[in-house]
Amino acid sequence: MSAPIWRKDACDLASAYRAGETSPVEAVALFRDRIQRLDPELNAFVALNPEAAAEAEASAERFAAGAPLGPLDGIPIAVKDNLVAAGMPAAWGSRVFADRTWTEDEMPVRRLRQAGAIVLGKTNVPEFAVEGYTGNALFGVTRNPWNLDLTPGGSSGGAVAAVAAGLASIAIGTDGGGSIRRPAGYCGLVGLKPTIGRVARHGGLPQLLLDFEVVGPLTRSVRDARLILETLAGPDRVDPSSRAQVAASPEGRPLRILRVDQFGNAPCDPEILRALADVAQALTQLGHEMEEGNLPFDLGPLNALWSIVAEVGLARMKAEIPEMQLAGAKYLAMAEAGETVSAHVFAAGLADVQHLRRAVSEAFGDWDVILTPTAAAMPWTAEAAFPDRIAGQAVGPRGHAVYTGWVNACGHPAIALPAAPSPDGLPIGVQLVGDLGAERLLLDLAERYETVRPWAHRWPGLAVDADADNSPEAMAR
Repeated sequence: MSAPIWRKDACDLASAYRAGETSPVEAVALFRDRIQRLDPELNAFVALNPEAAAEAEASAERFAAGAPLGPLDGIPIAVKDNLVAAGMPAAWGSRVFADRTWTEDEMPVRRLRQAGAIVLGKTNVPEFAVEGYTGNALFGVTRNPWNLDLTPGGSSGGAVAAVAAGLASIAIGTDGGGSIRRPAGYCGLVGLKPTIGRVARHGGLPQLLLDFEVVGPLTRSVRDARLILETLAGPDRVDPSSRAQVAASPEGRPLRILRVDQFGNAPCDPEILRALADVAQALTQLGHEMEEGNLPFDLGPLNALWSIVAEVGLARMKAEIPEMQLAGAKYLAMAEAGETVSAHVFAAGLADVQHLRRAVSEAFGDWDVILTPTAAAMPWTAEAAFPDRIAGQAVGPRGHAVYTGWVNACGHPAIALPAAPSPDGLPIGVQLVGDLGAERLLLDLAERYETVRPWAHRWPGLAVDADADNSPEAMAR
């Protein structure tokens, strides 16, 4: 028997459309119904697309005429609320932007809509998307569908909660320091952070995190991630960084993989390290060369810069946007701190980033892939911005996030994949980091891993119980 619409990944849903088994109209109506019933508990969505039903009708007409726009035509997607979509707000979790409805899509959203994808709505973020949980004074706290007491992570927390609970087929988010990969790990999803420039950007909100922030997919299968990237990627003259891409893909030999369990003395939850070891074993069984070790470059200078990047970005917004007076007190304080950062300190930090980029580029001459956890901590209380202890050790605001930020700073691609869950069933994620332009290599490796450690049957009870489907097959997770 065919799976319900909400259980299908985008590729299967597209096949169902082509076979006439269902239609975009039915799919959008079903997802809207699930949002109405489940989202009051999750708080994943902050705005719905008022034109979604009309867009579904137009898609259905294209299928009836035998002329769909492509494999994404009619696929219901969720869009993170720091990305601009026409006809909806992009509040960014803040009163600063809450009252504006946008009239044009920014480039990644436009490319998806040109391919026929239907935006169901916008998903919640922490204010200005600069923290690793998801909650704000404007829309409240988003919860993890695997355990409503816990966070789905951030800043793409609303996006992962929506996809993991079957409220959308796929989502797109942003990753400026791990904001796709860590939430994907917390909700059992695939999350792809592309190379800088792989997905052209234009027409959106201000960039707070230099060029570290990129747009990428959040999906339930690797093939869906590949499909979305193929739609999003490609050069455009308005984004010069999109016009120079390196394609690194060694052929005909086992990959050289460096497994890094911990970064220096930074703690990591033992359950996460156990899951990482299982992933390493699976990749070894696939014939790849695995070596345990430390990162072959120094992250110390980057760690010193990291705390001031968002502050300087917010200071710029405070100087240029009068409505910044409406921002939360915490973020105004960050902006004021950014105003005190001296030019020579910030310039030295930028020089450190360039040095790191050279060092990482050289390291990938020796390694094809670096394997690490996506996060150092299991999900914590939904209302808290970060866990204050990991493996019994006190940590600061980025203690849970140590594994991801360097990938953004150096500009390399990485994919987050589900690993073996914790004993109580909570998802755990790992990341594979590749050379510049190595998305195809990472996706190929991820698809092979998916065949030996499949996760497609895992659904949170909240998603399944909503359909009152209590069969053993449905409840397997």
